[in-house]
Amino acid sequence: MDLLNTLVDKGLRRELPTRDEALAVLATSDDDVLDVVAAAGKVRRHWFGRRVKLNYLVNLKSGLCPEDCSYCSQRLGSKADILKYTWLKPDQASQAAAAGLAGGAKRVCLVASGRGPTDRDVDRVSDTIKAIKDQNENVEVCACLGLLSDGQAERLREAGADAYNHNLNTSEGTYGDITTTHTYADRVDTVQKAHAAGLSACSGLIAGMGESDEDLVDVVYALRALDPDSVPVNFLIPFEGTPLAKEWNLTPQRCLRILAMVRFVCPDVEVRIAGGREVHLRTMQPLALNLANSIFLGDYLTSEGQAGKADLEMIADAGFEVEGAGEVTLPEHRVTAGAGCGAHAEAGCGSHADAGCGSHEGGGVCGSVQVKAKEEQASEARTDLVAVRRRGAGTDLAPNA
Repeated sequence: MDLLNTLVDKGLRRELPTRDEALAVLATSDDDVLDVVAAAGKVRRHWFGRRVKLNYLVNLKSGLCPEDCSYCSQRLGSKADILKYTWLKPDQASQAAAAGLAGGAKRVCLVASGRGPTDRDVDRVSDTIKAIKDQNENVEVCACLGLLSDGQAERLREAGADAYNHNLNTSEGTYGDITTTHTYADRVDTVQKAHAAGLSACSGLIAGMGESDEDLVDVVYALRALDPDSVPVNFLIPFEGTPLAKEWNLTPQRCLRILAMVRFVCPDVEVRIAGGREVHLRTMQPLALNLANSIFLGDYLTSEGQAGKADLEMIADAGFEVEGAGEVTLPEHRVTAGAGCGAHAEAGCGSHADAGCGSHEGGGVCGSVQVKAKEEQASEARTDLVAVRRRGAGTDLAPNA
């Protein structure tokens, strides 16, 4: 297919595809999806080999958020039956992080619900970062605390944070349909604040909220312009009790096409499969490793993921290997262009969803239940595919890692 050959050539040169080319990837048929995966896989392997970076989420403060993000189980007015608790103490958060690190994670993502941190909250998180790094010298720590005020990114950097996550989630044109309590511009501003403070920026999207192909391309092009080092791709988890509970719009093939499009537009950045991979990719998760070079290990913020042991087996069985603590994630040209665990090259990919480090929609369970036809999916919530987290941080039960 001429389109795929062109996109591979551009990906190896870090050249931006045209919008028509990006849209064409999303428009390919299910019959061609393996060809699409194979092509994008060439770009992924060129820049990242067969390494898979493992990340681990710690939900520092769960529920009771004043924002009204429609996708979020922790939103204002949410009736989702999730865990609700206030700030974990530094030693509790460090203990939770240790489980993920023991399972092979090299980055810990510290997430807290809310519009954004107070200065006291930044102090709390700073103490938590110190506690984690005192026990694990080489760990990367990413904070995800919502919208940042002036000076807060610098304080997190001084405390030892390596990265900051704040997702754009959807296109600027449709953002107001998803959230009304803050703006798309607010999110862009926070990503820019993280960049300016020398933090490795992490920003991504949520697919499956009823957006068009054009919306998906818009947000990914906006991300490339913002140049984050990491782009988490979340697949909406339609939590019962949220406004988007009946939005079951994704198939495994659709998810693979979205990941391939992101890889072609953002060839040399860490593309992470975040929340919803178990729910929507299901048995096709291993194929997605040919597109993304990073995943979350174990559970998400408010929902359960597949067993950490199953994640590790999946990676090995698919012919990939877990990225070691001493290995550098990003290609050399991005590392030398910046500092810390990321870099901001001129041609890299540029820009609050549960799954990723920076979102509250949760992840899913690894299940074998088949999704109903689309017209049936839209008629009811799918509680059989979404398991609310009842273990790990904020509970007395051992975490999944």
